[in-house]
Amino acid sequence: MTGSEPYTPDNLLDRMSRDATLEVHYRQMVDRERELIARRLPPGGRVVSIGAGWHPGRHLFPSPQWHLVAVDADPAKVGGVIAAGRADEARVGFAGRLDDLSSGSFQAVLYRLVLHHLAYQGPLGPCFTEAARLLAPGGALVAVEPGLWHPVGAGLSLANQVGVAEAVHGTRDDIPLSPRRLLAEAQAVGLRPELHAVTYTWRRLPPAVQRSLQPLDALGSRPRAARFGHTLMLIAHREPR
Repeated sequence: MTGSEPYTPDNLLDRMSRDATLEVHYRQMVDRERELIARRLPPGGRVVSIGAGWHPGRHLFPSPQWHLVAVDADPAKVGGVIAAGRADEARVGFAGRLDDLSSGSFQAVLYRLVLHHLAYQGPLGPCFTEAARLLAPGGALVAVEPGLWHPVGAGLSLANQVGVAEAVHGTRDDIPLSPRRLLAEAQAVGLRPELHAVTYTWRRLPPAVQRSLQPLDALGSRPRAARFGHTLMLIAHREPR
């Protein structure tokens, strides 16, 4: 699968958001992601971050416990993450077409804010099939994605459907994902999935409102509550032998 669609920075939501407001949301996301990974994954091993971009997930998989391999379709980003020390290895590659990586060679496969772009291009099945192939027994696929069942996700989906995606949120390939779809895709390739809400807050809300809602994130690992998160984390385990 190719890279993401062009982004229109002069869009409605970006015009109404200050950097300080976005930072409150980002810090909460990072803290919650770390908490969930620390609870649900082993303390170290090899991880491949597919669609890594400039930020391949080193905050989730720190060195030296984790050997992080970054994969991206953009050669500039591949070189950039190595130069910045954000990955141990990096290579140009495309999701669903990483045949040069050995089967069963990773304890974790990471898609961080990637699948909702790829969903615009076609089926997600090849991405999940590839992840299952790359995982060692006992390893886990981790996907962090915007949720369709949150009011914001539903609103973005509506903007996509009526043809105002670029004007409202910058790109037509920002596709919030249904929790049911994420779980089904993982089960279809033999993985054992669990779903968590990373956060229920929205990065565009005033900082004081975000902080008042952040305690709700503690409910995010309850199966029924998890499905309504603004940002979801799918952790899908390969069974140990």
